[in-house]
Amino acid sequence: MASIIDDLKMQYKFGGMTQRLIYWNIACFLVSLVFFYQFKLGIFDFPNWLALSSEPFIFITKPWTLLTYAFFHNGFGHIFINMIILNFSSTLFLTFFNQKQLLGLYVLSAIFAGFAFVLGYYFLNLTPAPIVGASAAIMAVLVAATTYSPLMNVRLLLIGNVKLWHITVVILVIDLMQIRLENSGGHIAHLAGAFFGFIFIKLLENGTDLSRIVSSIIDFFVNLFKKSPSKPFKKVHKNYKKPTEKTTSRIVTKDKTQQQIDEILDKISRSGYDCLTKEEKEFLFKAGK
Repeated sequence: MASIIDDLKMQYKFGGMTQRLIYWNIACFLVSLVFFYQFKLGIFDFPNWLALSSEPFIFITKPWTLLTYAFFHNGFGHIFINMIILNFSSTLFLTFFNQKQLLGLYVLSAIFAGFAFVLGYYFLNLTPAPIVGASAAIMAVLVAATTYSPLMNVRLLLIGNVKLWHITVVILVIDLMQIRLENSGGHIAHLAGAFFGFIFIKLLENGTDLSRIVSSIIDFFVNLFKKSPSKPFKKVHKNYKKPTEKTTSRIVTKDKTQQQIDEILDKISRSGYDCLTKEEKEFLFKAGK
């Protein structure tokens, strides 16, 4: 059991942003099972300070729900499918972009889709209903990858190679067809997330990286609570003579431990954490302490 927990810790620490997003979603789902699942009724009952309400007056008083709703799910099937698609979409996205851009896109698209959900319910005069789920943010990641590389070949089980844009178009068409049938709010949010993913890439291609907004906010709070290193006391000597400079080699040799860590991290970036041997995992865990 201890080794499993250690493996999970290492996967979280070195697995990248995709792994962390999946862990955060699973953690929120487990919390919701304990506190918000009605076992007698067999349904989740999320409070309006976590789920995003379609009623403007509730939404205005709880604006943080524009983000919290994107980390909770209303069933095992819901989170299972979403996490599979998130892993698939994020892997494609990270082929071209970095970890911070993935997090920024996830957060900003969730907020944008949340606004679209509230406005859609208001203008379409639909019956008020709350929403939870990461689908809108995941759709943004998928569409962003598709917008940047639509002709990428993707191999699907039992089907074979297909173009990435074929997969994305099929999902979008299904959302459009079902927007008036059931879960209207969910489909509105999905389409809004897809639109944001498209805009995100177009702006990025023109030199505007929206993910920097999220990165700047995170860096601000990290630096806010980060202790500034204390400056050591310096003695001043009047009769100080500059020592004779010694000729030193300009070649810097890496510490053997750090070199081994770098080699293992390179291996993880190429093939994933699961490709490591037991000895490599143990070494990385001890080095990370």
